[in-house]
Amino acid sequence: MITQLVRVPVDRAALTGDLVLPTQARAVVLFAHGSGSSRHSPRNRMVAAELRTAALGTLLVDLLTEREDAEDAATGVYRFDIALLGHRVVAVLDWLTAQHDTGTLPLVLFGASTGAAAALVAAAERPERVLTVVSRGGRPDLAGAALERVRAPVLLLVGGRDPEVLRLNQEAARRLHVPHFIQVVPGATHLFEEPGALEQVAEAARQWCEDCLKPAPPPPRGAPGTGED
Repeated sequence: MITQLVRVPVDRAALTGDLVLPTQARAVVLFAHGSGSSRHSPRNRMVAAELRTAALGTLLVDLLTEREDAEDAATGVYRFDIALLGHRVVAVLDWLTAQHDTGTLPLVLFGASTGAAAALVAAAERPERVLTVVSRGGRPDLAGAALERVRAPVLLLVGGRDPEVLRLNQEAARRLHVPHFIQVVPGATHLFEEPGALEQVAEAARQWCEDCLKPAPPPPRGAPGTGED
């Protein structure tokens, strides 16, 4: 297994990330963090560890520079700048494509909160490189017109006790023209802090990625395109 701190050049600066590649990795999962979060997010790190058990590489990267992060902490100026965050995810995707170890591997985007919108924007911009998009407690609605241009299947994971975010996910799902599935984690709130909730997220994400890596598309779950569990 290869573990390294990476620096991704973007906008005359660099984004810092933690790249872990298992031996004979089958794909790489790029994590797009949400408002006020970073690559140190314990929730995303837990999910990443589970995904690596399926021989999936992971890249947890800060989408803001150190200066921008400090400014955002004080003012919140970048938290809902989906255009900027989506642009940064695209830059990281392009960087992964240019690297010897990851250039030919399928790429998965895992977005949390506003990071889900950034992931969907990037998926629309790089349809030939993105295998699938997974959202955890995300705001896919913030992706706007990019939703109609996404060409990769989408998994939307939402807490059962997060009704407003569930409603927003349902509205966004109706705008997707690709296979997608809304999976509700019973009893979970927005951050999936309840016992066992995050483990369900990690298992669902791992299984979805494995299904997408099979020659056939992910099997249908519930009603076509709008299923819930």
